[in-house]
Amino acid sequence: MPSDKKVIDRSWTQQLFYKFLRITCRLIAITLYHVRVSGRENWPTEGGALVCANHQSFLDPILVGLCCERQLSFLARSSLFRFPLKPLIEMLNAIPVNLSGSGLDGLKETLKRLRSDDFVLIFPEGTRTKTGDIGNLKPGLLAVARKGRTPIVPVVFDGAFQAWPRWQLLPTVGVVHVRIGKPISAEAIAEMSDDELLKQLQSRMHAMFRQVHASRDHAINPQVATVDAQIA
Repeated sequence: MPSDKKVIDRSWTQQLFYKFLRITCRLIAITLYHVRVSGRENWPTEGGALVCANHQSFLDPILVGLCCERQLSFLARSSLFRFPLKPLIEMLNAIPVNLSGSGLDGLKETLKRLRSDDFVLIFPEGTRTKTGDIGNLKPGLLAVARKGRTPIVPVVFDGAFQAWPRWQLLPTVGVVHVRIGKPISAEAIAEMSDDELLKQLQSRMHAMFRQVHASRDHAINPQVATVDAQIA
């Protein structure tokens, strides 16, 4: 029996451009930001996934994208879909969301891509952090997670805020560490209440942030980090 699953049709031009940009960004990330990634083995090998990441800067979609071998779709404000950004972000699989409206169009497209075995990146905090820490997750992700019937993959990084805080016009160089966490399966999501799911995701992301923050601190100043660990 043929499958009724629809696969997102991407032209060879788009696929080539995405691969070229990912390779270019990896070179820049390693050179300017000394990016280190742990947990690559936790990416699902088949099917779609809802990727939930903390939000530190404008660099965040690029950081997550260069850590994943598969293409990522991501949500973007509908106001960005105009010249000169429109062609670029469409080539990068952006999904327009009208923040002043119901957001139903964005939700429908997100579910369509998840059911087409895509990885869709969202930032459940809803906005960039003002302090560098992870804020409270918004419950809006719950409907997408349940209706999409795909696993949730938590991704956490530290260093993007220091390189490009929200009040700074342009980015600076720095050190960024990224951690991909173990997925929360679709079956586990179905068994949890909304409060339980949100609490578990928040707990996982906070634990991962502590780990990635410590690893970044150690990379920047290994002597101080070692002394701190011994004192603790």
